[in-house]
Amino acid sequence: MLTPLLTALATALSLLIVDLVVPGVNIANFPAAMIAALVIGLINGSVKPVLSALSLPLNFLSFGAFSLVVNGLCFWLAAVLVPGFAVRGIIGFLLGPVILTFANTFINNYFVEKNLLTSSGEKTQGELPSR
Repeated sequence: MLTPLLTALATALSLLIVDLVVPGVNIANFPAAMIAALVIGLINGSVKPVLSALSLPLNFLSFGAFSLVVNGLCFWLAAVLVPGFAVRGIIGFLLGPVILTFANTFINNYFVEKNLLTSSGEKTQGELPSR
């Protein structure tokens, strides 16, 4: 139950890091970051698979580099939908999602290490072994 909330919190914190590091990405405040985190999750779960499937030939021809453009489009779409979150320029468009991924991975790993989240293959303390 707490896992989706902590995942959204990790993404919101990662967005604040992106705001500090990447020129062209601006987040007004923490509530805007939290809403943007939820919208990014929804876009990555619904729009991104469709875009990835449609762009598969371009991705194949570019040896996977076109996936940066797909990630940038999803990141930009979230910025369009969320007030207080803006992406401007090619650096924010391409580098923002990359830094977001690194920061989010780091924060999620921290949460797993502190036993706030469990990674997909680990068991929690109260869980019985499977047969």
